[in-house]
Amino acid sequence: MNKPAENRYWGSQALPKSKTEFFNAVTTPGGSGDSTIATIRLYGPIDSWGGYWGVSAQDVGEVLDALPGTVDQIVLRINSGGGEVFEGVSILNMLRAHRASVTAVVDGRAASAASVIAAGCDEVVMSPGTQMMIHSPSVIAWGNAAEMRKTADILDGVEASIIEIYQAKAGDKDWSQLLADETWMTAAQAVEQGLADRVAVVPDAGETATAGADPDLESDPEDPEPLDSSPMLPRSSEPGSTKNKETITMSDTFLAQVRDRLGVTDANATEQTVLDALDESLAEAIDETPAPVATAVPEGTVVMDKEQHAQLVRDAQAGRDARDQQIKDRRDLIVAKAIETGRIAPANAESWRKQLDKDEDGVAALIQDLQATVPLGEIGHSDGVTNSDDANYEAIYGPKGA
Repeated sequence: MNKPAENRYWGSQALPKSKTEFFNAVTTPGGSGDSTIATIRLYGPIDSWGGYWGVSAQDVGEVLDALPGTVDQIVLRINSGGGEVFEGVSILNMLRAHRASVTAVVDGRAASAASVIAAGCDEVVMSPGTQMMIHSPSVIAWGNAAEMRKTADILDGVEASIIEIYQAKAGDKDWSQLLADETWMTAAQAVEQGLADRVAVVPDAGETATAGADPDLESDPEDPEPLDSSPMLPRSSEPGSTKNKETITMSDTFLAQVRDRLGVTDANATEQTVLDALDESLAEAIDETPAPVATAVPEGTVVMDKEQHAQLVRDAQAGRDARDQQIKDRRDLIVAKAIETGRIAPANAESWRKQLDKDEDGVAALIQDLQATVPLGEIGHSDGVTNSDDANYEAIYGPKGA
């Protein structure tokens, strides 16, 4: 099996074609459960340029964003002479803010800004033969005396910030003097000073197959297990729509695994060939999906269309409204006939009507038994002749004076 691409390219070696060839993370299963350990190698200078010039906070942020959600431990392997202090502090704070615990393992040296990153991690392990160096911050400045004095004040503030990180790890010491002396420490001395927790060899997760590696690289038939057991697509922590900042390709190991599972026999199949085979497999899976089995309906249950049921409900309401109107008309008629036959007075009609709503049969029977109290028939009639008082007197008593 050919050796995958190295993580860092220095000296006379040709520059890599993509950033993932020299700075990335490899994840491996943890000791138990679904936990995952991510190994990140910080090898080289720390600067804000990033890219081929060193490791920037943006580089580290992109790697952290791409870690699987199961990662609960990060092993940060360090071999760096340091660089920009603010970039180093930014990297440290991103690691602190991550959900996983972070163990810094010094593989070569952790100097200057790299020592700040190491000291701020949850645990610091010095590999045998390694060193750590701390010193006062420095800067190249140009200007008049006032500008130089202002720059010196800024450096004093930066040093105070660095001391806070060292002090949180190792406690109170004459940090200003240690920094001014540019103190180099062996692995054992770093532990003695309290900037490291122990000296030990921490097993590495192993090299990962990266994008841009040898295209002829194939998986080892005797070891079919992938080096990265939990490949996942990167997840961005930034809001808004997805923006591809760099072309991402499959690793050779992952590509070989997918190819084998899809039954693609061509060992030299391209990514597009594998993706086409995947699309075809997914389409077949959809076609072969069995139709949902109808749920058994209990005996006596009637199943009907939703709109048909709604129409039946509307019809039932209309019939109920018509029935209510019939009842109202009938009770109104009972009261009207009772008034007409003289059984109840018109002034009491409303009271009798309310009683009918409460007990129609009983009240209707009571009304029927009532006697007419108001004569409605014709008792007499006028002949249309109006007599004078004298005429009426003579009709009864005779002529006056007789």
